Amino acid sequence: MSEQNGTSIEKRTIKKVTRRIVPFIFILYIVSYLDRANIGYAALDMNVELGITSEVFGFISGIFFIGYFLFEVPSNILLQRYGSRVWITRILITWGAVSVATAFAQDAFHLYIIRFLLGVAEAGFFPGIILYLNSWFRKKELATTIAMFMTAIPVSYIIGGPLSTWIMDNIGWFGISGWRWMFILEGAPAVILGIITYFYLTNKPEEAKWLSKEEKTWLIEELRKDRKENVGKKGIQDKDHKKALTDKKVWHLAIIYFVYISGSLGVGYWMPQIIKELSDFLSNTQIGLISTIPFIVATIAMNYWAVRSDRTGERKMHSAIPLMIGALALIGAGLASNPFISMLFITLSLAGMYCFKGPFFALPSMLLAPSTTVVGIAVINSIGNLGGFLGPYAIGVLKESTGSTGAGLIFLSVMLLIGFILVLFIRKDSSHTKTTSKKGMKTTF
Repeated sequence: MSEQNGTSIEKRTIKKVTRRIVPFIFILYIVSYLDRANIGYAALDMNVELGITSEVFGFISGIFFIGYFLFEVPSNILLQRYGSRVWITRILITWGAVSVATAFAQDAFHLYIIRFLLGVAEAGFFPGIILYLNSWFRKKELATTIAMFMTAIPVSYIIGGPLSTWIMDNIGWFGISGWRWMFILEGAPAVILGIITYFYLTNKPEEAKWLSKEEKTWLIEELRKDRKENVGKKGIQDKDHKKALTDKKVWHLAIIYFVYISGSLGVGYWMPQIIKELSDFLSNTQIGLISTIPFIVATIAMNYWAVRSDRTGERKMHSAIPLMIGALALIGAGLASNPFISMLFITLSLAGMYCFKGPFFALPSMLLAPSTTVVGIAVINSIGNLGGFLGPYAIGVLKESTGSTGAGLIFLSVMLLIGFILVLFIRKDSSHTKTTSKKGMKTTF
């Protein structure tokens, strides 16, 4: 095969795979984050109607991640057994049904149960998608692809803020509160998309009827060579899932992700109430519109940063620097008295935190053996997502005792600084080193 023909096949195949896969999972992830984060907007009315305090709301927000943690690894193992198409279909349908059920909660205890079950239902979705992307994309495209997929997170807030608050302010059919209709109308799409997933998703390149024979052969061979490079000279082949649970590199990455999630979800879940503190005259819809600003900036920043990481081949500092920026900005937000300055710092902090994700989730495939990566990503994500309990709950407790969210934001900044330091301590001898002959450049991941 000539070099020119090889380049042509490469561009054509990657473009076709990207167009087929990324937009669809992008939509799925928007719905995922919308259904887990809309509790923050519901709180603007729900907390008063059900008599929920700040501390209780923090617990309600965070208990989702307890269920998520307990069922993350089992769900990911079952995904391997039944395939992406079947298992992601199951995840979507069940989380959609549970999300709709939130509309019928009558007190905090009901919300504890429903939010826990929502975490159980959604467990395995994110690492399953990451593993799915690893089955279709080479490592040199992975950070950019993951960032494209993860752009769905800020986009879900950009869409979800105005949509959720508009529903709350304008829909009260049959005398049912707007926040209840919000859960019904935003939970139903997950069930519908689950059915579509079963017919649309392709498990692996070998089954892709939408690729030509030439494209399929090229992609399978490229992925095979890519995995061989990741193994390195040691040729590690460990099929025991327990290996991932005892791997120091897995735990190191999991703790980094834990402190990151504490910060990002702490801010994300409390954003509507943080904005509400800035003014006594804002309607729910206005709060929803204002909340889109930080996430629009974060969307632009995270994609630029991921492309830069892929272009340079550097992952470690591209993961560390955003955490430092996020931490310093949260300190500024917690100390600022001017509402405009506070929003400026919050915007900067979210931009930093979202820039972290693309390069970070390109690290496991670089640091871990392929057999460890499969469960390792699920372990990193499940342990890391426990931070989703700590962050929102810590803000709730501190707000209950101090009367504002400022102390909570400073607490989250400390968590991000810990993450920054831990990234710096990723050992070079744990990484695979790649020499790029074309540019004569040596890059350590």
